[in-house]
Amino acid sequence: MSNVSLVREYGRDDKMFVAKRMTRHPATVSPDSSVDEAMTAMRKGKFRRLPVVEEGRLVSFISDSDLMRVAPSPATTLSRYEERSLLAKLKVRDIMPNKVISVSEEATIEEAALIMEQNRIGGLPVISSVGAVVGVITETDIFKTFIDVMGLAEGKTRLTIEVDDKVGVVYDLAGIFKEAGLSIDSMVTCKEAGGKYEIVIRGDFPDIQGISEKIAEKGYQVVHSVRIR
Repeated sequence: MSNVSLVREYGRDDKMFVAKRMTRHPATVSPDSSVDEAMTAMRKGKFRRLPVVEEGRLVSFISDSDLMRVAPSPATTLSRYEERSLLAKLKVRDIMPNKVISVSEEATIEEAALIMEQNRIGGLPVISSVGAVVGVITETDIFKTFIDVMGLAEGKTRLTIEVDDKVGVVYDLAGIFKEAGLSIDSMVTCKEAGGKYEIVIRGDFPDIQGISEKIAEKGYQVVHSVRIR
């Protein structure tokens, strides 16, 4: 199980929590379900992963790749009826992974993304504080969150500013935009080599050259700018 187990209080409208981004009430199968039933559920729901639940608790998480490993090869001489009969006899418990990695519904999106990256997986079952399966979150949900947070769908100006690692940088930059009467929609810092940082700022900046010059006057350099439409 995941080590993400801290209980947090978060606002109902906070979009950066797993509970706000997951697919709720996911289809599930039991260990005694047939592989054919699991395949049918995935095909019908058009998804690639299924929580395996026994007595109300998560016991595994299977993917379409788990099912494909036991499916007859396209080159098989078995008839369609024989294939279905074979898959109906094979149980989910026979092919499901023993290790299950999950995330709490109270975890942040960043934690879910880190767990996926560290374990090289594309999705996670989401569990409640009592261990019940309440959702599934996938890499697609993480991508959608990234797009929403950055305001990419709305079309924004993106400025990349190279700065030294020192106290007061964000304060200085915020002051520049305030003096120019501009609002910052999002700001992200990325650590670089040699004690440098890149700060990516997005917002509605109609005069890119003008704001870049104001930033330069404060001793900071805009190394890249683009309008995302």
